[in-house]
Amino acid sequence: METLKYRFEQGRCSLAGMPQLVGVVGSGNLEVLIEPAPLHGACEIEVRTAAVGFGATWQAVMADFHDRWSLADARISINDMGATPAVVSLRLDQAVESLAPVPTGFPHGGTP
Repeated sequence: METLKYRFEQGRCSLAGMPQLVGVVGSGNLEVLIEPAPLHGACEIEVRTAAVGFGATWQAVMADFHDRWSLADARISINDMGATPAVVSLRLDQAVESLAPVPTGFPHGGTP
């Protein structure tokens, strides 16, 4: 098992609701726990994976996820059993959509 940790600062969308769990831990799949957390605008992600040595791939998937959602004050825990990057992205999107993100501000004073 390998544990990877990521933190993205200055998110723009907060989560509304109770912690949510999506997916299942099983061969080729993963579970994602997502919850609001007071992190001063940051999003923290912890990955526990059976696939050791794929840190660069996880970094790329997490950076892409942050670019899409820009979460603020969110904590995400992932338990992985060898899911592909596409499955990881799908489960992360499902988790965020289950909590209805709320924009907290937009760059350059714009609107959505």
